[in-house]
Amino acid sequence: MNKNKTKQNSIYLSEVFESDAEFIPIVAEGDDQSVNELEVPDTLPILPLRNTVLFPGVIIPISLGRAKSLQLIKEVQRNKGYFGAIAQRDVKVDDPQKEDLYEVGTMAKVIKILEMPDNSTSVIIQGKKRFRLDEIVTDEPYHLAKVTGLEDILPNDNTKSEFEAVVSSIKDLSLRVIKASSHIPPEASFAIKNIENDGFLINFVGSNSEMSVKEKQDVLECESLLDRGMALLEHLAREVQMQELKNDIQSKVKQDIDQQQREYLLQQQIKTIQDELGSSPIEQEVRDLRERAEKKKWNKEVADLFAKEIDKLQRLNPAAGEYSVQYNYLQTLLDVPWNDYTKDNYDLKRAERFLDRDHYGLDKVKERILEHLAVLKLKGELKSPIICLYGPPGVGKTSLGKSVANAIGRKYVRMSLGGVHDEAEIRGHRKTYIGAMPGRIIQNIKKGGSANPVFILDEIDKISSSFHGDPASALLEVLDPEQNEHFHDNYLEVDFDLSNVMFIATANTIGNIAQPLLDRMELIDVSGYILDEKVEIARRHLLPYQMENHGIAKGKLSINKNVLGYIVESYTRESGVRELNKVLAKLCRKVALKIAKDEEVKKNLTIKDVAEFLGVPRFSKDKWQDNSTAGVVTGLAWTAVGGEILFVESSISKGKGKLTLTGNLGDVMKESAVLALEYLRANAEMLGLKTETFDEWNIHVHVPEGAIPKDGPSAGVTMVTSLASIFTQRKVRARLAMTGEITLRGKVLPVGGIKEKILAAKRAGITDIILSQDNKKDIDEINDIYLEGLTFHFVKEISEVLAFALLDEKVKKPLSI
Repeated sequence: MNKNKTKQNSIYLSEVFESDAEFIPIVAEGDDQSVNELEVPDTLPILPLRNTVLFPGVIIPISLGRAKSLQLIKEVQRNKGYFGAIAQRDVKVDDPQKEDLYEVGTMAKVIKILEMPDNSTSVIIQGKKRFRLDEIVTDEPYHLAKVTGLEDILPNDNTKSEFEAVVSSIKDLSLRVIKASSHIPPEASFAIKNIENDGFLINFVGSNSEMSVKEKQDVLECESLLDRGMALLEHLAREVQMQELKNDIQSKVKQDIDQQQREYLLQQQIKTIQDELGSSPIEQEVRDLRERAEKKKWNKEVADLFAKEIDKLQRLNPAAGEYSVQYNYLQTLLDVPWNDYTKDNYDLKRAERFLDRDHYGLDKVKERILEHLAVLKLKGELKSPIICLYGPPGVGKTSLGKSVANAIGRKYVRMSLGGVHDEAEIRGHRKTYIGAMPGRIIQNIKKGGSANPVFILDEIDKISSSFHGDPASALLEVLDPEQNEHFHDNYLEVDFDLSNVMFIATANTIGNIAQPLLDRMELIDVSGYILDEKVEIARRHLLPYQMENHGIAKGKLSINKNVLGYIVESYTRESGVRELNKVLAKLCRKVALKIAKDEEVKKNLTIKDVAEFLGVPRFSKDKWQDNSTAGVVTGLAWTAVGGEILFVESSISKGKGKLTLTGNLGDVMKESAVLALEYLRANAEMLGLKTETFDEWNIHVHVPEGAIPKDGPSAGVTMVTSLASIFTQRKVRARLAMTGEITLRGKVLPVGGIKEKILAAKRAGITDIILSQDNKKDIDEINDIYLEGLTFHFVKEISEVLAFALLDEKVKKPLSI
């Protein structure tokens, strides 16, 4: 029920009784039939009501704010007549028209006008009978409207029993609402019990219920008293449930508060008892934290933060969930190695021995790392670019970082960035979140136990971004020597100095690394190994490691360099040695099985023994194909796992000059084929051809291994040579490979991945390589050992390529073109 309104009505009525001896009835006189017999005039002055719905028989006080309303009430009282009270749809409208009012209202009479102490005017009115608003006749001096009286449909013999049950239920539920509420005055219950008129009971309860104006209006508009009672009963049932639920919740809250107070008192008693016996476990924990803090080398800012946070811990109830959060935060602050540095050993000869011991080859890379260490030794600080080792898988990038740590006596920590897509992985979460923890940078620093470890950021090119943020952007602060002195982790809430950490990033390709991140790193290319280097790595490192890993004692197994070379060439094709390591592991498993079966195993394995253990060779040593077929040219390609040779094959057939490309080629590679054909068409005379020839033959260019996607511009010169060979039917020079981008004008442009391509050429038995003149600088930087057995031909124009690559000799059975 409407608590505030019921209370307000009782106050107003009590004031009236005290100030005037006139009797004002609260309960309506007469029965429901007499209400129906009351005549409603054809026209009534209309009083719009805000936030109020007047029901027949009900007495309510209202405040008058509009001048029109005050004039209307005074004239009605003077004439002892009736007026129509009807609710507004929108309370904000000051001068409502017909569309702003509901259709059904209640004819009413004025009981009393009260002049209030604050100079406002209130009036007590009583509803008489419902009416329908038909038309507003005039607006001045107030609304005057044509209306039609509405009679209530009374219960008949068939519905009388049901109606009595509804009225009884309304009375019971009303009393339950009053009893459950602490705000409704007791006299409301007295009034409910003493109402004998069933229709008035429904109207009285409906008027004082906790319903909105729209809901009350819906009840008022019910023609049948039974329907009106049912609508009211449905609302009262909801109100009773809501009131009982609120009381139940308040009871539970009170019980929880009482329980917390009880627990607090018990805790205080326990603390008092423990103080008498000695110290409590909680105080011992706090004391331990303070003792650990005294040994820390942190600066004043961190010390002040710790002191503030541990004071906060002491104020918390140990049973509260926040206590464990605060305790874990203080533990983390203590575990982080603030200003705990290991002493560097900058003996560069010792560092060189460590690098040579752990890694065979990679001379340029090791030289660059030693230069980096030399700068650190001379400067005494680490404000230098962060190193990024990039190259194909399995060449030893990650293990190089570990060797550097061992060489200078620093702790070694590694963080894999592959698949990291959440910025919080780098910066951590705020400690207010459930399950919060520091970012992985601080976690690894904590695990390493020093503030200046060698920190490997592995697979930095595999970072991805998502709706959680961009981890690569978060790494900018980590890797910028000008910023990482004040690295902010969200969990720590205080800056940590990363400027003394030696960061070494690794990547397979640098194309996937964000440019701002790339600008903060110094790139070192760790390229693949040649055959001799792989054999030596296998002999020195891989084979001893796998023998120990498989329980094969020293001296039980030996493989000479020739056999190791056979394994490398026949069972692997890679830039690194990861696949080679797996092959040697398989070989050791086979040998271990024989030893475990007490079968005889040769100490020195031969090529025949290796083939028996490892099966049929997977690769042939020489992939180069002869030059007996026109249009077949060997190109060089770069992949993420190293260099490869690829063939470009062309064929022609009688037709109308249609060009077909196959072999799973990307857009750039397709464009290279179109460029090659257009160049030859424009320079047909150079090859002794007529321009019309290209319109008389259909051309098909294919790059084998169609399941593998291929793209890039570096096959441009290969495609030109292939098309020139097929149209001239001239042989291509034997054991020749080439790489370079072409332009429509016939220029040959430089390409990347030169070292990997050279290693692929050596594996395939190539002896001559055509490169752009601008790639000569790349060849000059490569160690001579990688170039042995190769002759390089540097060109600027396509005409130079064709002059060297195409022999004057025709292929067998040449086509007549």
